[in-house]
Amino acid sequence: MDLGKQDPVTGRVTTGHEWNGIEELETPIPRVVFFFLGAAFLVSVICWFLYPTWPLIWTYSKGLLGIDQRVTVTEQVERATEARSVWTAQVLDKSYADIEADPALMHLVTETGRTLFVDKCAACHGVNATGGPGFPDLAAKAWLWDGEPEAIEETIRVGINSTNDDTRTSQMLAFGRDGILPADEVGDVVAYVRSLSGLQPAEGDAARLDKGRQVFADNCVACHGEDAKGNKDVGAPDLTDANWLYGSDVQSVFSTVYSGRQGHMPNWGAKLSPLDIKILTLYVHTLKGAEN
Repeated sequence: MDLGKQDPVTGRVTTGHEWNGIEELETPIPRVVFFFLGAAFLVSVICWFLYPTWPLIWTYSKGLLGIDQRVTVTEQVERATEARSVWTAQVLDKSYADIEADPALMHLVTETGRTLFVDKCAACHGVNATGGPGFPDLAAKAWLWDGEPEAIEETIRVGINSTNDDTRTSQMLAFGRDGILPADEVGDVVAYVRSLSGLQPAEGDAARLDKGRQVFADNCVACHGEDAKGNKDVGAPDLTDANWLYGSDVQSVFSTVYSGRQGHMPNWGAKLSPLDIKILTLYVHTLKGAEN
């Protein structure tokens, strides 16, 4: 009987396959491989009977152990909700002042509030609440609509220029585009407004301050006040601080006065529970930032 070619070194029969002068030996698969394959098959068969496995026409096999991950997750959520209700009930029942005076409770509120803020508010205000062009820096405490917790809650609930019937409404007139002021007077008041916060005047702006002051007195004090400190009843910003919602350079301020502005904030009252709104309010109210 022809046993095939033998390897001269090992004496083992080769398969006849050759790669670049190297011949493959006829090596049997180790028995341990068959052992583990058999063990794996046996375990899989056992699991088929113990756990939910086979799809049926309308349902699936439930398994002898009766394990249901959906039920398990539901129970875990219920336990977590029950544990959470211990402190959330306090948040709903207590006043803002009492909650902020309770360090242990505020720790839980802050952790939950940051998660809510990142999920719902960070797209506009940033993860650190420092805002950006057109979106207020909430950590700077430069409030447009007052910074008391009740006012913040109202802003979150009804929004600004939103679809809510009770929305806060605010709009900067387009003084140039709508022909209220000629372009040269827009430039005068821009120079004056920039000077209110101590900005370095652009070339030639120093000579325009007196005219700009008069333009401001005639057209802007109704909203921003004679001292330009703003009016939180109508969402008019303080023009004397260092916070500029749309930028402080000449072109940005000119665009604001000439073309007007109308910001927008969604009304979260239809999307968030009263508890979540209160937690967000507390989180925003206690953000650390420079007081103005």
